Amino acid sequence: MSHPLRTGASPARPSLSNFGRAVRHAMPVVAMALVVVLLGAFLWLLQRNERDEEALALIKDALWVEQNLHFQLASDEDKLERLAETLGRTEVDMRQFAAMARLVVNTNPAIERVLWLDAQGRTQLAEPPLPGNGAAAGENAAKENADGDDSRLGGLSRTDAVRIARSSGLRAHSAPYRVDAGNHGFDAAFPLFRDGKFAGALVGVFSFEAMLTHHVPWWFAQRYQLEVIDARGAVLGSKSRMSVPGSMAGPAPDPARSHVIPFDPPGHGLALVATAYPSDSNVMRTVLVAAIFALTGSALWSLWSLRRHIAGRLRAEEALREEHAFRKAMEDSLTVGMRARDLEGRITYVNPAFCKMVGLEAEDLIGRGPPAPYWLPEEIDQAEAAFQDVLAGRAPESGLEMRFQRPNGERFDALIYEAPLIDANGRQTGWMGSVLDITERKRAEELARQQQERLQQTSRLITMGEMASTLAHELNQPLSAIASYCTGCLNRLRSDRCDNQEVAAALEKLAAQAKRAGLVVRRIHDFVRKRDPKVAPCSLSRVLEDCVGLAGSDAARLGVRVELDAPVDLPPVTGDRILLQQVVLNLMRNGIEAMARTPRADRRLTVTVRLAGGDDGGQAGDGEGRVLLTEIRDHGCGIAPDVADRLFSPFFTTKREGMGMGLNICRSIVEHHRGRLWFEAVADGDGPEAVPAGTRFLFTLPVHAQAADRLPDRTAPDNTSQDNTTEAAE
Repeated sequence: MSHPLRTGASPARPSLSNFGRAVRHAMPVVAMALVVVLLGAFLWLLQRNERDEEALALIKDALWVEQNLHFQLASDEDKLERLAETLGRTEVDMRQFAAMARLVVNTNPAIERVLWLDAQGRTQLAEPPLPGNGAAAGENAAKENADGDDSRLGGLSRTDAVRIARSSGLRAHSAPYRVDAGNHGFDAAFPLFRDGKFAGALVGVFSFEAMLTHHVPWWFAQRYQLEVIDARGAVLGSKSRMSVPGSMAGPAPDPARSHVIPFDPPGHGLALVATAYPSDSNVMRTVLVAAIFALTGSALWSLWSLRRHIAGRLRAEEALREEHAFRKAMEDSLTVGMRARDLEGRITYVNPAFCKMVGLEAEDLIGRGPPAPYWLPEEIDQAEAAFQDVLAGRAPESGLEMRFQRPNGERFDALIYEAPLIDANGRQTGWMGSVLDITERKRAEELARQQQERLQQTSRLITMGEMASTLAHELNQPLSAIASYCTGCLNRLRSDRCDNQEVAAALEKLAAQAKRAGLVVRRIHDFVRKRDPKVAPCSLSRVLEDCVGLAGSDAARLGVRVELDAPVDLPPVTGDRILLQQVVLNLMRNGIEAMARTPRADRRLTVTVRLAGGDDGGQAGDGEGRVLLTEIRDHGCGIAPDVADRLFSPFFTTKREGMGMGLNICRSIVEHHRGRLWFEAVADGDGPEAVPAGTRFLFTLPVHAQAADRLPDRTAPDNTSQDNTTEAAE
């Protein structure tokens, strides 16, 4: 099966995958953002339409109220004009006119007062009457109109309006002025002509407040605030004195919420301003919009929180998968079998190592209780007892050894450690056991035990061999001496020149050699059996003297002169006299034999002993580090370098008839006495021209300090001899 070519496509996959994942993650946010934008646009359009509709309704209503006011003003002016026509007649009944004027004022609330002015501008009649003296008031009013009223807000005055009406023959309107405190109005002047001559004017005083109050319907006042303003923007009258945003009295006019219509007549820059009240629907819409945006923000926050939670959950799942993979790899790599059981003893978990160990699958073990399929049939009772001990918490901390059986009959030894299985809440849910296959270890221990037994047998054989070889080596000299003495005695007895004293002396020496041979056998036996030597304070000088005497025959036979330097005042050493004699005799015999090729005149064996501080020998003694250093120096051919390294090795010898055990036994005896044995080459001259001149063997023995002051005198009886006699008797 061929695979598609991946060259060039593989590097782009991670970026595309990341881009796709980013798009999927960003889609909810983008959708929510689009919903918010569309919702905002919808609300903006809705608000815009409503404001347009409100503005259109405002214009319509403002035009309607302006027409209504214009109609009412025209109606009132028509009534005043008819009243003025009544005054233009020749005969005027003042009382009737006053009644008619009063009727006009009472039936038309917008008309504040009706004035009848003569040709000179004096007030002939005022309805309602002016406060105080009516004539004086009329004069003042005429004067105010002539000089310009202070309350007049600009434009034409009443006098100007009368003059315009006289000249034009038509009604004329004055500029607005303050009628009284808090009330503004204007005058409508109607000329009076009698017989073609100007006879005065009828003036109607209109009040803006009264006009707006009585001619603006209630429904209009509920929707709008209606104001009358002059050219300077000053409010002359208002339907409502509430502070409405966007009105002329408010903080800032809003063209979208207000509509201005020129108020003509009376003109003079007057205008009607209608301002819509804020509607409750706007508040509700604002609250609704705020709620929508709040819900949208909450939804975004919830989405963000959910996304963060999902991201954290994904990270946790990823970490859990990694941890599971790690634990699975670690579990698979374990060679220790793991087995979990619940409180009833049923198996709840096994790892692959345990399955491999018992030769069963996990499905065959999970849920199984006692007896386990891997228990030995003949050890069911022991396994059941161990099982009950584990459930009772009496599992041994050092582990429990058991034998298990695989389905194929193969058996193995297992070491089991049981521990409580604790869950996350701290409660024990069972037991966790780790199982080790210790079959190889048990086999190795058995093999080691068998090897140890064989080693002990070998050691015993070696000990017997050592003893035999040592006895053969050490008994050679005394037995040779015994044989010599026996031969000498027989020769003396067979001859005619038998001397009883001489024979007796020879027999005594023979007995001494036999005793010595017995002691050698005993000491060698104890030494080879690794028993502690029978140490006692003894004089090393006596030992050396005895050895010189014993080796005298051999030295005389080979023409060797033995020189002894052993002061009698040396402190004693702690040791076995017989063993020390063997050491000295061996070393002397080696030295004598080493000078076989030395000229006879130079054959000299020097035996010296001296007290040393212990630093030269490197061995510490009982007497504050003091040792006795014994030197046996020959003038032989020396020791070759290739032989020196193996000189003390067992069974190594340079002699044709030698056994290679002498020096090894000597070193062992000296070391048993906490001393040290070594050798040094002796040469004549220095440097490359030096000539070998023999070898010296040295050994140290620690001084028995407590017995130093009780060192036996040479003249005193030798206790060691008594001991030797006793040992010989044994």
